Formats: sequence, structure tokens, C-alpha cells
Amino acid sequence: MGLIDIEPLPCLWERLKCAEKPIILYGMGDGAQKVLDVMSDKGIAPSGVMASDDFVRGHSFHGFRVKKYSEIKEEYGEVIILVCFGTSRREVMDNILKIAAEQELYVPDVPVIGGGLFDKEYAREHYAELSAVYDMLADEQSRQIYSSWLNYRITGDISGLLPLQDDGVYSLLSVGESEVFADLGAFNGDTVAKFLAKANNKAERVYAFEPDEKSLKRLVSRHSALGDKLIAVNAGAWDKDEQLPFIAKGGRNSGFLPYTGGLPPKASDIKLTDMRSLDSVLGEEKVTVIKLDTEGCEDRALDGCGRHILRDRPRLIVSLYHRVEDMFMLPLKIKALCPEYKMYLREPPYIPAWDMELYCECT
Repeated sequence: MGLIDIEPLPCLWERLKCAEKPIILYGMGDGAQKVLDVMSDKGIAPSGVMASDDFVRGHSFHGFRVKKYSEIKEEYGEVIILVCFGTSRREVMDNILKIAAEQELYVPDVPVIGGGLFDKEYAREHYAELSAVYDMLADEQSRQIYSSWLNYRITGDISGLLPLQDDGVYSLLSVGESEVFADLGAFNGDTVAKFLAKANNKAERVYAFEPDEKSLKRLVSRHSALGDKLIAVNAGAWDKDEQLPFIAKGGRNSGFLPYTGGLPPKASDIKLTDMRSLDSVLGEEKVTVIKLDTEGCEDRALDGCGRHILRDRPRLIVSLYHRVEDMFMLPLKIKALCPEYKMYLREPPYIPAWDMELYCECT
């Protein structure tokens, strides 16, 4: 069948330009700032800001008093609601879907890291690359996810993607007892835990790269049972060994300068941080599984894994959602490096389409 035809799809930003209903931002953090920046560029004005009931405590955002959904309904009646935050919590997702049953609701796609905007014009410019990735995917579920993801990124309507979300790529991963797992962007050890669960808590060695010192300390404490099998690397994954200014916030808002939109970082959060390539850290040791979730640095981190990918053909788990181009650029890069890889796309429950991951294996 091929990738969906994007031409009939309504563009979210064009819909908002001609909207007669009041436009309400749902959220008041970094995501709301990014959405507001795009709206400002396109001459679209919001009418208000709302938050979940637990977060409404006299806050204001860009001159708007933050209100409860019940207040928004009482004041405006029918509105357009833009979800401007990310969540994997089931109760929060259910509340969003409950609101969507009552109001016109969208989840704008803005980049987690970096600039640009994945809109209909951008999709047209890169449709050949998007189609090439679609054709490379190894199963029908992956192709359905990819088409639905593309639909969502243009329209802002995430309803078609949600039924395709499942347990994620770790359901595809089979592991033995002699695995060397390299977790690039290990955070607090959550994905090390997923890997160990698949491996029945047995692994030859685990390398955990994490530039945020506080997150790495939590990881080491969480997985102390690994002993000397755990190699904790307080560095970001990169294509060479150097130091870079890093915004250390212990989560999705961590990243590297320059600042690219959203709420600006505090000066106290910016630290000169070590960057290491996996090829440099591992030397001649074999690696069997590599996970890359490096907050927008996946492209450079992949370059730093090149020698081990070519030599060892490890299984790869790669995040595709941080930058506007990751959806097609990263799969094409991996395929060019190692054409033998079979590729699968999976996503666990999340709003918006974060945690979208590519699984690659040679069989």
C-alpha cells in the first residue's frame, strides 16, 4: 500500500489560524512555551490557559490566570484545547481522552530538542525519505505506527495512534546470559531495569552513560547488586571525547547548548560536562545491545558507536522523537551503516508521541 497520502490531511496550524472557538493551552511548562512560540510566529492568539485540577494554585502564564477545566467550560462553553505537556500516567491520559470527548482537542507536535517544525510543508519536503523508511520497516504493526505517527504530526490528532501503543520495543528483545548492554542516556536506571528484567537479572556487563550526575547516582544506587558488572560513565554519549556545556535538569529538559526554545535554563543548571564515544569507552570489548536515548544527540552518538556496530552487529534501541528530522534521518543513517538490520517501530503509552523507539536486529 505504501505510506499514507498526506495531501488530504488537515494541517493543525492552518486549522488554528481560522478557528472561531477560543483556543486554550492545557499546560504551563516548557511544552506550553514552545507551542506559544509557534502560535506567535503564525499570528495565532490563545484565549486562556488551563491545568489539571491538582496544579491550579493561583498560577499565571503569560498574563493568563491558570484555570481549571470546569472554569474554562463555564466561561467559554465550546473551545479548542491544545495539550502542551507529556505524560505516560494512565489516569492523566484517561483525563485527556475524557476532555477530548467533550471538546475539540489537539496535541501539537513541537520538537523536544532543537528548532524547526514538523508541519505539512516539512512533510512534503521530506516525503521521499519518509516513504523510504516506511518501506524498510519489517512488520505491518511498524508500518501502521509510522503512518499514524505521520498523520498525527501533521494534524495534531493523536487518537489514531493511541490504539497502536503497546509494551514497546523491549517486548521484541530476546537476551541471553552473556550480554553486554550499553545504555546511552541511562537516566536513573529505568531502562537498565527493563533490560535486566528481560535477562533474568543476568548480564556480563552493563555500561551506563549519563551526563547528569544526580541521575547517575540514583542509577548506581538502584543497581548496586550488579557490583563491578556495572560501569557507570558520568558523560554524555557523543562521536568523540570532549567537553560541552550541558543543562543538567535530571530529565527531559536536560540537554546541550545552544538554548533552542521553551523556558530558558537557569545559569546554575549549566555545567561543562564530559562527552564520550562508545567506541572510546568500550575499546575492544564486544557489545551486544545498545540503547540510545540521548535527548537529541542520537545522531552524534550513533557516529560514536560506528566501529562497534560494524564489527558486532548489536541489537539497537533508538529513540526517534527528539528532533523534527529524527523520524527519517536516524533510520536511514542506521540502514546506510549496516544494511543487514531489520527495523521495527514501537511506542509504549504516551501523550504526545514521545518514547517512539526503533528496534534494529540482524537475523
